[in-house]
Amino acid sequence: MPGPLSRRRTALPERTAELTGLRVDRDNLADYTRACGLRFGDTLPITYPFTLTFPVIMELIIARDFPFSAVGAVHAENLITQERPISTSEPLDIRARTANLREHPKGLLVDAISEISVGREPVWRQVTTFLHQQRTSLSDAPRSAPKSDQAPPPPLRRLQVDQSIIDRYAAASGDRNPIHTSTLGAKAFGFPATIAHGMWEAAAVLAAVEGRIPDQVRYQVKFGKPVLLPATLNLYADPVDGPDGTGWDLALRHPTKGYPYLTGTLRAG
Repeated sequence: MPGPLSRRRTALPERTAELTGLRVDRDNLADYTRACGLRFGDTLPITYPFTLTFPVIMELIIARDFPFSAVGAVHAENLITQERPISTSEPLDIRARTANLREHPKGLLVDAISEISVGREPVWRQVTTFLHQQRTSLSDAPRSAPKSDQAPPPPLRRLQVDQSIIDRYAAASGDRNPIHTSTLGAKAFGFPATIAHGMWEAAAVLAAVEGRIPDQVRYQVKFGKPVLLPATLNLYADPVDGPDGTGWDLALRHPTKGYPYLTGTLRAG
Protein backbone atom coordinates (compact mmCIF):
# COMPACT_ATOMS: atom_id res chain seq x y z
CA MET A 1 0.00 0.00 0.00
CA PRO A 2 1.40 3.41 -0.88
CA GLY A 3 2.30 5.70 1.98
CA PRO A 4 1.10 9.28 2.54
CA LEU A 5 2.06 12.06 0.21
CA SER A 6 5.73 12.89 0.27
CA ARG A 7 6.94 16.22 1.65
CA ARG A 8 7.39 17.47 -1.92
CA ARG A 9 3.78 16.68 -2.78
CA THR A 10 2.27 18.23 0.32
CA ALA A 11 3.94 21.58 -0.32
CA LEU A 12 2.53 23.50 -3.26
CA PRO A 13 4.74 26.21 -4.73
CA GLU A 14 3.97 29.48 -2.93
CA ARG A 15 3.43 31.84 -5.81
CA THR A 16 0.71 33.81 -7.55
CA ALA A 17 0.20 34.70 -11.19
CA GLU A 18 -1.29 37.97 -12.34
CA LEU A 19 -2.60 39.63 -15.48
CA THR A 20 -3.65 43.29 -15.48
CA GLY A 21 -5.71 45.42 -17.82
CA LEU A 22 -7.19 42.49 -19.77
CA ARG A 23 -9.81 43.42 -22.36
CA VAL A 24 -12.47 40.95 -23.46
CA ASP A 25 -12.22 39.83 -27.08
CA ARG A 26 -15.82 40.06 -28.26
CA ASP A 27 -15.19 37.65 -31.13
CA ASN A 28 -13.93 35.08 -28.66
CA LEU A 29 -16.94 35.73 -26.43
CA ALA A 30 -19.23 35.18 -29.41
CA ASP A 31 -17.50 31.87 -30.19
CA TYR A 32 -17.86 30.81 -26.56
CA THR A 33 -21.57 31.62 -26.34
CA ARG A 34 -22.27 29.75 -29.58
CA ALA A 35 -20.44 26.66 -28.34
CA CYS A 36 -22.35 26.72 -25.04
CA GLY A 37 -25.77 27.71 -26.39
CA LEU A 38 -25.80 30.99 -24.46
CA ARG A 39 -26.80 34.51 -25.43
CA PHE A 40 -24.22 36.97 -26.70
CA GLY A 41 -24.53 40.41 -25.10
CA ASP A 42 -22.77 43.29 -23.37
CA THR A 43 -22.18 41.45 -20.10
CA LEU A 44 -20.27 38.22 -19.53
CA PRO A 45 -21.99 34.91 -18.78
CA ILE A 46 -21.01 34.00 -15.23
CA THR A 47 -18.93 31.06 -16.48
CA TYR A 48 -17.05 32.94 -19.22
CA PRO A 49 -14.37 34.45 -16.92
CA PHE A 50 -13.10 30.89 -16.45
CA THR A 51 -11.67 31.18 -19.98
CA LEU A 52 -9.97 34.47 -19.03
CA THR A 53 -8.39 33.02 -15.90
CA PHE A 54 -7.44 29.71 -17.52
CA PRO A 55 -4.09 30.86 -18.99
CA VAL A 56 -3.14 32.40 -15.64
CA ILE A 57 -4.01 29.20 -13.79
CA MET A 58 -2.08 27.13 -16.33
CA GLU A 59 0.98 29.32 -15.72
CA LEU A 60 0.99 27.95 -12.18
CA ILE A 61 0.14 24.33 -12.96
CA ILE A 62 2.65 23.79 -15.75
CA ALA A 63 5.53 24.99 -13.57
CA ARG A 64 8.23 22.34 -13.18
CA ASP A 65 7.86 22.22 -9.39
CA PHE A 66 4.08 21.64 -9.47
CA PRO A 67 3.17 18.23 -8.00
CA PHE A 68 1.54 16.82 -11.14
CA SER A 69 1.03 17.44 -14.84
CA ALA A 70 -2.00 19.33 -16.06
CA VAL A 71 -2.31 16.99 -19.05
CA GLY A 72 -5.04 14.47 -18.34
CA ALA A 73 -6.24 16.23 -15.18
CA VAL A 74 -10.02 16.15 -14.69
CA HIS A 75 -12.20 18.99 -13.45
CA ALA A 76 -13.92 17.70 -10.29
CA GLU A 77 -15.74 20.72 -8.79
CA ASN A 78 -16.16 24.43 -9.40
CA LEU A 79 -17.41 27.33 -7.28
CA ILE A 80 -18.03 30.77 -8.80
CA THR A 81 -18.98 33.85 -6.81
CA GLN A 82 -20.04 36.87 -8.89
CA GLU A 83 -20.49 40.19 -7.07
CA ARG A 84 -22.07 41.94 -10.04
CA PRO A 85 -22.35 41.53 -13.82
CA ILE A 86 -19.13 42.27 -15.71
CA SER A 87 -19.30 44.47 -18.78
CA THR A 88 -17.46 43.43 -21.92
CA SER A 89 -15.87 46.91 -22.00
CA GLU A 90 -14.27 46.84 -18.54
CA PRO A 91 -10.51 46.31 -18.07
CA LEU A 92 -9.99 43.29 -15.83
CA ASP A 93 -7.20 42.42 -13.41
CA ILE A 94 -6.68 38.71 -12.67
CA ARG A 95 -4.85 37.11 -9.78
CA ALA A 96 -4.51 33.33 -9.31
CA ARG A 97 -2.92 30.88 -6.88
CA THR A 98 -3.17 27.19 -5.96
CA ALA A 99 -4.00 25.70 -2.59
CA ASN A 100 -5.18 22.67 -0.65
CA LEU A 101 -3.34 19.77 -2.28
CA ARG A 102 -4.91 16.62 -0.86
CA GLU A 103 -5.46 12.95 -1.44
CA HIS A 104 -8.58 11.37 -2.87
CA PRO A 105 -9.34 7.69 -3.49
CA LYS A 106 -8.93 8.35 -7.21
CA GLY A 107 -5.83 10.53 -7.03
CA LEU A 108 -4.72 14.02 -6.01
CA LEU A 109 -6.98 17.05 -5.73
CA VAL A 110 -5.84 20.66 -5.87
CA ASP A 111 -7.72 23.97 -5.84
CA ALA A 112 -6.92 26.76 -8.29
CA ILE A 113 -8.23 30.04 -6.89
CA SER A 114 -8.70 32.93 -9.29
CA GLU A 115 -10.02 36.43 -8.65
CA ILE A 116 -11.02 39.21 -11.02
CA SER A 117 -11.15 42.87 -10.07
CA VAL A 118 -12.09 46.07 -11.87
CA GLY A 119 -9.75 48.62 -10.38
CA ARG A 120 -9.96 47.98 -6.65
CA GLU A 121 -13.41 46.39 -6.87
CA PRO A 122 -13.55 42.57 -6.62
CA VAL A 123 -16.20 41.37 -9.08
CA TRP A 124 -15.67 37.62 -9.58
CA ARG A 125 -13.99 34.73 -7.76
CA GLN A 126 -13.60 31.06 -8.59
CA VAL A 127 -12.32 27.92 -6.89
CA THR A 128 -11.56 25.25 -9.50
CA THR A 129 -10.80 21.77 -8.18
CA PHE A 130 -8.71 19.51 -10.41
CA LEU A 131 -8.21 15.75 -10.00
CA HIS A 132 -5.05 14.05 -11.17
CA GLN A 133 -5.79 10.33 -11.34
CA GLN A 134 -3.17 8.17 -9.62
CA ARG A 135 -2.77 5.85 -6.65
CA THR A 136 -2.69 7.41 -3.18
CA SER A 137 -2.86 6.14 0.39
CA LEU A 138 -6.67 6.33 0.07
CA SER A 139 -6.90 4.21 -3.07
CA ASP A 140 -7.50 0.96 -1.20
CA ALA A 141 -9.94 2.37 1.35
CA PRO A 142 -13.38 0.69 1.46
CA ARG A 143 -15.89 2.42 -0.77
CA SER A 144 -19.61 2.71 -0.36
CA ALA A 145 -21.70 0.60 -2.68
CA PRO A 146 -22.64 2.46 -5.86
CA LYS A 147 -26.20 3.63 -6.10
CA SER A 148 -28.32 1.62 -8.48
CA ASP A 149 -29.29 3.39 -11.66
CA GLN A 150 -32.89 4.53 -11.85
CA ALA A 151 -34.97 5.79 -14.72
CA PRO A 152 -34.84 9.61 -14.55
CA PRO A 153 -37.92 11.83 -14.46
CA PRO A 154 -38.85 13.77 -17.61
CA PRO A 155 -36.29 16.53 -18.21
CA LEU A 156 -36.91 20.20 -18.79
CA ARG A 157 -35.08 19.71 -22.09
CA ARG A 158 -32.47 17.54 -23.73
CA LEU A 159 -29.03 18.62 -24.91
CA GLN A 160 -27.06 17.04 -27.72
CA VAL A 161 -23.29 17.33 -27.64
CA ASP A 162 -20.74 15.94 -30.06
CA GLN A 163 -17.07 16.39 -30.91
CA SER A 164 -17.68 19.39 -33.16
CA ILE A 165 -19.27 21.33 -30.28
CA ILE A 166 -16.47 20.40 -27.88
CA ASP A 167 -13.84 21.32 -30.47
CA ARG A 168 -15.44 24.77 -30.76
CA TYR A 169 -15.49 25.07 -26.97
CA ALA A 170 -11.85 24.00 -26.73
CA ALA A 171 -10.86 26.67 -29.26
CA ALA A 172 -12.85 29.39 -27.47
CA SER A 173 -11.76 28.44 -23.95
CA GLY A 174 -8.15 27.62 -24.72
CA ASP A 175 -8.51 24.27 -22.90
CA ARG A 176 -7.15 21.76 -25.43
CA ASN A 177 -6.49 18.96 -22.97
CA PRO A 178 -6.27 15.81 -25.16
CA ILE A 179 -8.92 14.03 -23.08
CA HIS A 180 -11.37 16.43 -24.77
CA THR A 181 -9.96 16.69 -28.27
CA SER A 182 -8.17 13.43 -29.16
CA THR A 183 -9.55 9.89 -29.07
CA LEU A 184 -6.04 8.50 -28.68
CA GLY A 185 -5.26 11.08 -26.01
CA ALA A 186 -8.43 10.24 -24.09
CA LYS A 187 -7.67 6.51 -24.23
CA ALA A 188 -4.14 7.15 -22.98
CA PHE A 189 -5.70 8.51 -19.77
CA GLY A 190 -8.22 5.70 -19.35
CA PHE A 191 -11.28 7.09 -21.11
CA PRO A 192 -12.93 5.01 -23.87
CA ALA A 193 -13.69 8.16 -25.89
CA THR A 194 -13.18 11.90 -25.70
CA ILE A 195 -15.13 13.62 -22.94
CA ALA A 196 -16.86 16.99 -22.68
CA HIS A 197 -15.23 19.75 -20.65
CA GLY A 198 -16.78 20.13 -17.23
CA MET A 199 -17.01 23.88 -17.73
CA TRP A 200 -18.84 23.37 -21.02
CA GLU A 201 -21.42 21.42 -19.01
CA ALA A 202 -21.51 24.14 -16.33
CA ALA A 203 -22.15 26.79 -18.97
CA ALA A 204 -24.57 24.83 -21.17
CA VAL A 205 -26.92 24.00 -18.28
CA LEU A 206 -27.30 27.74 -17.56
CA ALA A 207 -29.10 28.23 -20.88
CA ALA A 208 -32.23 26.96 -19.11
CA VAL A 209 -32.25 29.90 -16.67
CA GLU A 210 -30.74 32.73 -18.73
CA GLY A 211 -32.38 36.05 -17.96
CA ARG A 212 -33.26 34.82 -14.45
CA ILE A 213 -29.77 34.71 -12.93
CA PRO A 214 -29.29 37.27 -10.11
CA ASP A 215 -26.63 39.96 -10.50
CA GLN A 216 -24.95 38.84 -7.28
CA VAL A 217 -24.80 35.06 -7.39
CA ARG A 218 -23.00 31.97 -6.17
CA TYR A 219 -22.75 29.02 -8.56
CA GLN A 220 -21.41 25.69 -7.38
CA VAL A 221 -21.14 22.56 -9.51
CA LYS A 222 -19.90 19.02 -8.94
CA PHE A 223 -19.04 16.76 -11.84
CA GLY A 224 -20.08 13.11 -11.78
CA LYS A 225 -19.43 10.61 -14.53
CA PRO A 226 -17.69 12.03 -17.60
CA VAL A 227 -19.77 12.84 -20.67
CA LEU A 228 -18.45 10.48 -23.35
CA LEU A 229 -18.88 11.96 -26.83
CA PRO A 230 -21.28 12.01 -28.56
CA ALA A 231 -24.02 12.18 -25.94
CA THR A 232 -27.59 13.12 -25.16
CA LEU A 233 -28.08 14.80 -21.78
CA ASN A 234 -31.21 15.34 -19.71
CA LEU A 235 -31.26 18.89 -18.35
CA TYR A 236 -33.07 19.81 -15.12
CA ALA A 237 -33.60 23.27 -13.60
CA ASP A 238 -35.76 23.41 -10.46
CA PRO A 239 -36.54 26.75 -8.73
CA VAL A 240 -35.61 26.90 -5.04
CA ASP A 241 -36.74 29.22 -2.25
CA GLY A 242 -35.51 27.78 1.02
CA PRO A 243 -33.20 28.19 4.02
CA ASP A 244 -30.08 28.35 1.86
CA GLY A 245 -31.51 31.08 -0.38
CA THR A 246 -33.37 31.49 -3.63
CA GLY A 247 -32.24 30.31 -7.01
CA TRP A 248 -32.04 27.05 -8.92
CA ASP A 249 -30.99 23.45 -8.52
CA LEU A 250 -29.47 22.30 -11.80
CA ALA A 251 -28.47 18.93 -13.19
CA LEU A 252 -27.38 17.08 -16.30
CA ARG A 253 -28.19 13.35 -16.22
CA HIS A 254 -27.98 10.27 -18.37
CA PRO A 255 -31.25 10.04 -20.34
CA THR A 256 -32.04 6.40 -19.47
CA LYS A 257 -29.90 5.43 -16.45
CA GLY A 258 -30.34 8.69 -14.58
CA TYR A 259 -26.85 9.00 -13.10
CA PRO A 260 -25.52 12.57 -12.86
CA TYR A 261 -22.95 14.15 -15.12
CA LEU A 262 -23.32 17.47 -13.26
CA THR A 263 -25.23 18.70 -10.23
CA GLY A 264 -25.25 22.37 -9.37
CA THR A 265 -26.73 25.06 -7.16
CA LEU A 266 -27.27 28.63 -8.27
CA ARG A 267 -28.10 30.98 -5.40
CA ALA A 268 -28.66 34.71 -5.09
CA GLY A 269 -26.31 36.73 -2.90
